[in-house]
Amino acid sequence: MPKRFSTARGREFGDAVRGALSATGMTAREICEKIDWDPGKLSDLFNGKGGCSEVDLAILLSFCRIVPEERDHLLRLFRETDMKDWWQKHGDHQPILPRTWFEHLQKAKVFTSWCPLVFPGLLQVPDYTRAVILANPNAPHDELEQRVAARQAMQEIFRQRLKSTFYIHEQVLVLPVGGRDVLRDQLHHLLRMLVRPYIEVRIVPTDTGAHAGLGGAFDLMTFDRYEPTVFLDTENSTLIVESAGAVKAHSEVLTSLAAVALDAEQSRERITELAT
Repeated sequence: MPKRFSTARGREFGDAVRGALSATGMTAREICEKIDWDPGKLSDLFNGKGGCSEVDLAILLSFCRIVPEERDHLLRLFRETDMKDWWQKHGDHQPILPRTWFEHLQKAKVFTSWCPLVFPGLLQVPDYTRAVILANPNAPHDELEQRVAARQAMQEIFRQRLKSTFYIHEQVLVLPVGGRDVLRDQLHHLLRMLVRPYIEVRIVPTDTGAHAGLGGAFDLMTFDRYEPTVFLDTENSTLIVESAGAVKAHSEVLTSLAAVALDAEQSRERITELAT
C-alpha cells in the first residue's frame, strides 16, 4: 500500500532518493517511462510526500542499479519516515554542512533561534567561526576553512529575506571568542545585519537570572506547507522534533524569553554600547 509522508524524516528521505537517482544520468521522465510510473508519483517521492510502497521503492532502486549499501540505507530510511521526532547521528562530529537543517531553512517561512552561549551561526563573521571551531577538540582542524566557508555560504539564506528572530543571552555579547578585536568586529557585523527589516535580535539580560531558556539552544522553523520543526544540536548529532506537544513546549520557551528580553530597539542600543 502506498505510504504517505508528513515529517522531516520523509523530506530527508526524498532528498536522499533524488541524490541517488541523479547519479544514474537519467532524467526523472526517462525513469518513469522505463518502469511505467506516473511522473507525479516520482515527484511526490522526491518532495518527501511519499506515494509509493516499499516494494515500489525496491523496484525503482533495482532498476536504477543503486549499489547495495545505498539501496539498504534508503530502504531503512523509508521504514522510518513516520517518525515525528528523530535523532540524526553524524558520527564523531558535526558535518561541514548540516544538510537537513539547511534544507529546511531554505523552505522556512519564519526562523526563530535561541542562543545562550555563542552568536548564532547565521550571524557569525569568519574569524569568530574559526575561533569556535578551533576551540572544539572534536572538529577536524584540517577542515577548518571548509567549515568557515560553509557557515558563510549558509548566510546567503538572507537573500530570501527570511523573517528571523534571534534571542541571544547578554553574556554572549561580552564573551571574547577569538579575542577582543574579533568580538568587536562581530558586534559591528551584528549591527549591520540589524539594518535589514526582516532580522531582529532580542537580548536576554544577565540580571534576569534564571530564565526559560536554561534547557539549552534550539532553532524553531515554521513553514507554509509543513508542520513546525525544532532542531537541537549536540556534539555529534541533531534531534529533530515535529510532535505537536514538543514543538509547543519550545514555543512556550520562546514566549517566556520574549517576556524578559530587551525589545528590538533596546537590544540594538545594548549592542551599540558594547561595540564602542
